[in-house]
Amino acid sequence: KVLWTLLVSILGCASSLPVGDDSICTAEELAKYSIIFTGKWSQTAFPKQYPLYRPPAQWSSLLGVTHSPDYSMWKKNEYASNGVRDFAEKGEAWVLMKEIEEAGEKIQSVHGIFSAPAISSGTGQTSTELEVHPRHPLVSFVVRIVPSPDWFVGIDSLNLCEGDHWVEEVSVDLFPYDAGTDSGFTFSSPNFATIPQDTVTEITCSSPSHPANSFYYPKLKILPPIAQVTMVKLKKSQLGLPAPFLNGQAKSNEIIDTVS
Repeated sequence: KVLWTLLVSILGCASSLPVGDDSICTAEELAKYSIIFTGKWSQTAFPKQYPLYRPPAQWSSLLGVTHSPDYSMWKKNEYASNGVRDFAEKGEAWVLMKEIEEAGEKIQSVHGIFSAPAISSGTGQTSTELEVHPRHPLVSFVVRIVPSPDWFVGIDSLNLCEGDHWVEEVSVDLFPYDAGTDSGFTFSSPNFATIPQDTVTEITCSSPSHPANSFYYPKLKILPPIAQVTMVKLKKSQLGLPAPFLNGQAKSNEIIDTVS
């Protein structure tokens, strides 16, 4: 009985130990990055049903967070939150902002919120700055594809820390995702809620496998990237005031999205 108790105690201690030093960030206290989002949604690269008017192809504002591993803004093959649904479908950020703030208050998973202005065409750039901390080294963000039923691009939990140092620069190609909350096949599909809600899935040249799908290119092996994001660590001499939140007025319904 004594041996069994001792064995259980040892196993319990072992299970609570960290898996490895690789998962622990021991970098300097704070790092700032410039984040540049580049839209590559051109008529040349994506000719099928390319939106030219009412509204033309464009990107919503970018909304992101730096956080710890116990927070997730969105995740492939999991259900989107109400906030991500509202942002992906309508570009409305209020519920998502509330979810982020509650995560920060309740479990202190979120370190900072950042945003960048919308892009009024399918191609172009927008940028801002973000701040990461050893306890919050992960970056997540979403950008809505406009127009679309519930499609977006983004990053889920990109780690900017490598052991005892911060990554100097990283670029990631971005591909479209379906939030799983609207069943439209095309950029201009009318609102048609998915009941029951589906999980977040990546849209590819063959999935959904339907000729009406705006991204259906059966002759391609892989879609070209529809966007790209680059994060560059700022040197101390480059550090300035934090970028302000976008606070603009929408010109018309679901076209120019705002974050405040």
